[in-house]
Amino acid sequence: MFETLTMFRNRVYYQIKPLLPWPARLAIRRYWAPRKRERSRDTWPIMPGSERKPNGWLGWPNGKQFAFVLTHDIEGKAGLAKCRRLMELDRKWGFRSSFNFVPEGGYAVSRELRNDIARGGFEVGVHDLRHDGKLYCSRRVFAQKALRINRHLKEWGASGFRSGFMFHKLDWLHDLDIEYDASTFDTDPFEPQPDGYSTIFPFWVPKPDGRGYVELPYTLPQDFTLFLLLGETSVDTWVQKLDWIATHGGMALLNVHPDYLCFSGERSSRRTYAAEFYENFLKYVRSRYGHSLWNPLPRELAAYITRIQASPARSRSCLSDDWRRVSVRNGRQLERVG
Repeated sequence: MFETLTMFRNRVYYQIKPLLPWPARLAIRRYWAPRKRERSRDTWPIMPGSERKPNGWLGWPNGKQFAFVLTHDIEGKAGLAKCRRLMELDRKWGFRSSFNFVPEGGYAVSRELRNDIARGGFEVGVHDLRHDGKLYCSRRVFAQKALRINRHLKEWGASGFRSGFMFHKLDWLHDLDIEYDASTFDTDPFEPQPDGYSTIFPFWVPKPDGRGYVELPYTLPQDFTLFLLLGETSVDTWVQKLDWIATHGGMALLNVHPDYLCFSGERSSRRTYAAEFYENFLKYVRSRYGHSLWNPLPRELAAYITRIQASPARSRSCLSDDWRRVSVRNGRQLERVG
């Protein structure tokens, strides 16, 4: 019932959203954000229990302490124009990342840019179809849109997907020709669909025939949430959560939007925050953990989990029925096993 009501509420909101000016939408979200934060103080940014390792967990390749995964969602033309600069920033500190583009949104991503990203050792992914909040409005509509998403996946040589606004119905995503999805999170009460999966580890989402894909939940708060919604003025929350994940050997997955970054020499606005924050965080990660972390591209991490899942000796090491799904509803945790 809750999921049905959430889908109905979101469907209504995204119908009227184009009529609401961006400052008004942000003001509404900023009004509610401190209240949500207070209600969720025991479950955000750290969800107790999410550090529990899957049964038979083999650890990370080459004995690495934890996985550090960087992803970037490009929502509009402003973000598109900053992709190369963001790629250089990641490279400066020795990291690789994925860039997820909206294939039928308000901009066109050139083949040249996609090729430059791939040649640089980075990754290109597909971010929704139109990023309008309507992807999951019905099963029939999703199936129709999945055909178009699959064409873009094939054209771009992409293996990963992320829904707009982090909407997710994991069973439906079997319609997509993907190796991984990254539309969920361990805990995030600020999202329109706030049901988290309460794990800082990737997990396998199977079909009845045994095939499936890897789910990569983001486990570090999104940049928009910290700097534009909550108005934080440091990277302390990122550092706190990262250190906790590293201690427990999990996956620290971050989503940073170039749309919201204000690089040196650019004019700041209510829509942006200083890129220095992000760089300071990368600097901290590199100086604190050096080479003890594994920084795979999302597709590389998904391939690693898929190999574990396919191993006869470890066929239940990253189980779909071993993780716990926790929804945070009005400050109350509802837990469902498997």
